[in-house]
Amino acid sequence: MLDVQVAVSDIGQRADVYIAEKLPEFTRSSLGELFRQGFVLVNAKPIKASYKLKRHDRLQANTSPLTTRPVKIDLPVLYEDGNVIVIDKPAGILTHSKGTLNTEATVASFIKPKLTDKNLKGNRAGIVHRLDRATSGVIIAAKKESVLQWLQKQFSTRKVKKIYEAIVEGVPQPAEAIIDAPIERNPKRPQSFRVGAGGRPAKTRYKILTTISQGALLELQPLTGRTHQLRVHMKYIGHPIIGDHVYGKHGSPAKISPRFQADKHLYLHAKSLELILTDGRKHLFEAPEPNYFKMLAQP
Repeated sequence: MLDVQVAVSDIGQRADVYIAEKLPEFTRSSLGELFRQGFVLVNAKPIKASYKLKRHDRLQANTSPLTTRPVKIDLPVLYEDGNVIVIDKPAGILTHSKGTLNTEATVASFIKPKLTDKNLKGNRAGIVHRLDRATSGVIIAAKKESVLQWLQKQFSTRKVKKIYEAIVEGVPQPAEAIIDAPIERNPKRPQSFRVGAGGRPAKTRYKILTTISQGALLELQPLTGRTHQLRVHMKYIGHPIIGDHVYGKHGSPAKISPRFQADKHLYLHAKSLELILTDGRKHLFEAPEPNYFKMLAQP
């Protein structure tokens, strides 16, 4: 904890420069996160990094988030060798922290002790691709920088086959089709996306596996890799994924089964991942659906 009365000689100095001089043991980027998350105060009020210090200012900076380490967690491992680790990510676990302050246990914090390459640094070290917090299923991570690049190239060139399962509102028609609709960021809700003519090309193949009460169990295959692609595309065709509080209809009780309303899960599961490892062979990894998913998927 930094708690100081600003000296006359420091009046007019930017707060971020001042703190960097006082706390040289921390990086500029990590100190910047303290400002962004409201951990730096002047006269008991949060300030921006660009704040200019004034006479009689009392500056306080809570540095505990920079030294607090995520709690250790155990995640189900589907496969592991000297180059990669494949995990069955439970719903509710982040793939990686969003900033340099990493106090929450994530997939990235779980794999960190397993990394064997010093070049892999930061809050995304070893992360090849990501799954949303609410999405469960197969995710692969790399233990070496060279392997990370090898795998990421396959994702970027669309050589990875990803299969998801989802439970959606209503029953799509036809029973099998490809949704070809560009996706762009939603200017009204910058944290979300939408189908729009100015977006990047996006394609999703869907197939009905079975119908259930007021919904359907689908197999989804993203043919491109846009953020929130499956969730956006299912909303676009009028059949949002059950439990999606960002892209769902938020419909009336008359339209949605009570068992759908009561459950807080997002019914999207990364069922399988097929790609080539550095041994030159194609590998298929699969994760079973969570119990809550299986229960709702019953006809």
